[in-house]
Amino acid sequence: MRLVLFAVCVALFCASADAWFGGVGDAIGRGFDRVSGAVGSAVDRTREAAQGAGDMYSAYRDMRESNWKNSDKYFHARGNYDAAQRGPGGRWAAEVISNAREGYQSGLSGQGEADTRADQEANNWGRNGGDPNRYRPDGLPDRY
Repeated sequence: MRLVLFAVCVALFCASADAWFGGVGDAIGRGFDRVSGAVGSAVDRTREAAQGAGDMYSAYRDMRESNWKNSDKYFHARGNYDAAQRGPGGRWAAEVISNAREGYQSGLSGQGEADTRADQEANNWGRNGGDPNRYRPDGLPDRY
């Protein structure tokens, strides 16, 4: 019985508080909508990032499979382009992966600073929506 009485008192208090503070309940509801929107946005960005990472891996796998001379810039641009088309999360993933790869590879590849700069130019070109075919080498099979 005490529990029922407590529940009735809480309901009356909340109803009167809403009358006194007019619209607080609506503001709280809008706050929940904002939180819900933020969570949904975070989920979208995470999905885009995962898909973008997959796009980057697909471009890397295709580059290794094609084994085509002077094709690395094309695959850099294509991977970044495909990932960025997923949305902000994909663009972020492409940037992080590209920068990490170039940072790691710059000291190990033996290609030097000029190659790293050229790779980053191709990365940026693709990530910013440029056509990856700008870097496509002659004769590369159409499947790539």
